[in-house]
Amino acid sequence: MFFRLPAAVSAVALSLFVSACTSSSDLLDDVVTSSVKPVAATASNRDCMARAMFFESHRSSREGLIAVGSVVMNRVESGEYPDTICGVVGQKNQFAPGVMTRQMNSKALPDVMAAADAVLAGERHPLVQDAKFFHTAGLNFPYPNMHYVLRAGGNAFYEKRGKAERAAKGIRPQAQLAAAGRVEGKGARVTQVAAAPQPQPQPERFGAPQPATATPTESQIAATQAAAEPQVEALSFDIEPAKADAIGALIASTSKPVSGQ
Repeated sequence: MFFRLPAAVSAVALSLFVSACTSSSDLLDDVVTSSVKPVAATASNRDCMARAMFFESHRSSREGLIAVGSVVMNRVESGEYPDTICGVVGQKNQFAPGVMTRQMNSKALPDVMAAADAVLAGERHPLVQDAKFFHTAGLNFPYPNMHYVLRAGGNAFYEKRGKAERAAKGIRPQAQLAAAGRVEGKGARVTQVAAAPQPQPQPERFGAPQPATATPTESQIAATQAAAEPQVEALSFDIEPAKADAIGALIASTSKPVSGQ
């Protein structure tokens, strides 16, 4: 489920394939960004893309804005969601409440519009890869199919992997993003992958990372996560629809949790 913390705006709900990359790239906050075929920069495409970025990412983080835009385009191109930008952003229970109607009042709006134009022109965040989902960074969920790829702009981006893919490739927990060089401002690049075990940071919300501690064992991690699960009220199936994000809304409308299939 995707919720904005009170310190951001108030309860915000959210969630969000990329075509073959060309050889061109630009430098984005120390991250090499990939480029794909541009999309028509019509007034409606610009407005809808900017709205998704404006209400779903820290506006001071260009990397976070581009990551949100990359997820929007992944959904557009996936065949699983509406095939237009406005269709994706305006889909019920997928983005922040009022995303299509609220005023975008901020001095950061020119930066948001510039990021929207960049995504429409073909720029993508390479570490987002095929991810079509994200939630507020620091929130934890018990589902086994969440493979995290990036933390940027106050959000944690992830793919949903089925059983066969999990067996073949495994998954990356949110807490291992920093060690894998997939955290905003860490100089992460496309070619960088998880290396030898390193001290694991504590899950973050907004702000600076917590001091690293001794590397926990897998059993300790599992035990810690299991102990924390009952406290995550966001996973309740009785959650109010108005407060549910993309994954939460989908879960609330079914009779069982996401299975990862």
